[in-house]
Amino acid sequence: MNAPASIQTISFEQDAQLANKLLATIRSEQSALVKADIDEIEALLEEKSAVLQRMNTAVMKRYDALAANGFEPNEVGMSAWLKLQAKPALNAAWTSFKKTLIQAKELNRLNGLLINRHFNLNQQLINHLHGNSGASDVYSKNGQAKAKSTVRAALTA
Repeated sequence: MNAPASIQTISFEQDAQLANKLLATIRSEQSALVKADIDEIEALLEEKSAVLQRMNTAVMKRYDALAANGFEPNEVGMSAWLKLQAKPALNAAWTSFKKTLIQAKELNRLNGLLINRHFNLNQQLINHLHGNSGASDVYSKNGQAKAKSTVRAALTA
């Protein structure tokens, strides 16, 4: 591919900074989830959303610069641009950036599991409070189903 002379500067430094900020926010979110600190979780969700919006803007600017320089406005174009630059430090920084994004994605997935766990626990507690404890699924030592009132009585004790 013959790229025209550089029309716009192509950079991903801001992307890398934002990816690091996202990773730190997701780590803080995980800590808040473990502590079940709802106020902190809400604040971190807002922060995470703001960082993701800024990341999207930075990515779009980078894609626009790639397109203006004759490259595909996507990650394939970024890879082609990096090859043309032939700068090992730049390639290392790009690889580090992508690894940070992979880490953030995995931590976010784990946070989703924690959220799901909290949701399921809360749903079970709500069901118990409403008397829908699923007691017919709970068996005694002799294999007989326990009565709902036994489970409800255990909750009030």
